[in-house]
Amino acid sequence: MMLGRRLTLALLATAALARAAQTQPADNLNLRFANGIAAIAEDKVITVDDVRREISPLIPQLQREARSEKEFNEKLESLQDDVIQQLIDRVLIVKEFRKDEKKHIPLSFIDNRIADIQTEQFDNDRSKFLAYLRSRSTTLQDYRREVEEDIIYSYMRGQQRKTQSLVSPVRIETFYKENKDRFYQEDGVYLRLIQFSRTNGETDAELTAKAEVVLARLNAGVKFEDLAKEFSQDSRRAKGGDWGWQKRSDLKPAFSDPLFALKKGETTAPVLTPEGCFLLHVDDRKFAGIQQLDDVRDQIERILIQQMAQVSQERWLERLRRNGYVKHY
Repeated sequence: MMLGRRLTLALLATAALARAAQTQPADNLNLRFANGIAAIAEDKVITVDDVRREISPLIPQLQREARSEKEFNEKLESLQDDVIQQLIDRVLIVKEFRKDEKKHIPLSFIDNRIADIQTEQFDNDRSKFLAYLRSRSTTLQDYRREVEEDIIYSYMRGQQRKTQSLVSPVRIETFYKENKDRFYQEDGVYLRLIQFSRTNGETDAELTAKAEVVLARLNAGVKFEDLAKEFSQDSRRAKGGDWGWQKRSDLKPAFSDPLFALKKGETTAPVLTPEGCFLLHVDDRKFAGIQQLDDVRDQIERILIQQMAQVSQERWLERLRRNGYVKHY
């Protein structure tokens, strides 16, 4: 059995080398893996082309972020290592799924995913899709298997995440006490505004007069939101001038100074700028300081669930790696 397996892997490796020799892109993968093979996981040969296909879309971002050629090469090699490990894990996860003979991916799922790929990546042009398969020397049957394994991989990772969904109140409180600085908030207001744009050379006095008319109606009991829908000339007029939560540091002093002097429900006097005249309204108010536990409990719970899921997945993957056949090159 072992001899047969080795012969099979040797044949697969030879085929991978032949494909790799056909093209020699100008990157360091061929230098790192001179035989065209990055790793073997179970009976799957992970080739340089497999790795290159995964990292190619990410290289432009690396180039933008790197401050030197040395840093780029270091990040590129780290990315390659991560991708190789992910490809190995993918093989091991698919193997784990297939241990249970009752589990299978419906053919309709694979058909639908391939249809989505053709639409998203090939403009729903089957000839372009088939040309892509030919460029990879991949048959449709082999590609269907890839898609099926992608679905299995996502499903199994998702199932692992779902196992971590409950966090005890004590653990939440402990995390809060140990990480209070993470929950500091700046001064903030929930802002609505009405803008009168300066057009046709309108003077400050003319703009202020328009704003005073609106303020009179506001004082008479009309909601600021309704007045914004009627009068504002800003981009959020239809939403009642709703600009959401704003920190003091988000706004220029001409706005932040009068706005942050207000209480919830209050409106500034007309604020004049070269662009026009503004009425700023405080829908709600937050004051600088450490947020209370009840205000961040849900946020902490999400953080802890994510941490637990990460630990659980790493332990699961380590078990699969120990029990699987993996060879790095």
